[in-house]
Amino acid sequence: MRSILILLTSSLLFSCNQSGERDNTNRAAYDIITEKSYVTRNIKPGNPDDSVFLRKQQMENYLERHGFTRHIAAKDSLLFHRTNAQEVLIDLPVPQDAWGANTIIVFDPAKNPLFINLHKDTTQVEHYIK
Repeated sequence: MRSILILLTSSLLFSCNQSGERDNTNRAAYDIITEKSYVTRNIKPGNPDDSVFLRKQQMENYLERHGFTRHIAAKDSLLFHRTNAQEVLIDLPVPQDAWGANTIIVFDPAKNPLFINLHKDTTQVEHYIK
């Protein structure tokens, strides 16, 4: 899993820019996210006994209990718009396996997005929420 996270991290275009600096960005190419939410890909639901499916369901339930709404990524290019006028661009890589296909990105407009490691418990999200 560590190699998957390294691959995800290294293959992302991750940058923060002031909105005025990015006036020439073609926003039509991006799925724009501005609200407190978690982002998932639109994939075929897994087998209810599948460990990836179960972990994803548990994490989604936890996020929804803490006020995050589900946002299904319409595109593989995401633009997160923060309350401080910074924009965070993320290009999702093509999933290599079930874990990559079930990636969850948590976003609070006051913070940078967080990629959730489904192999871990909710501690990572608890720190993000605080």
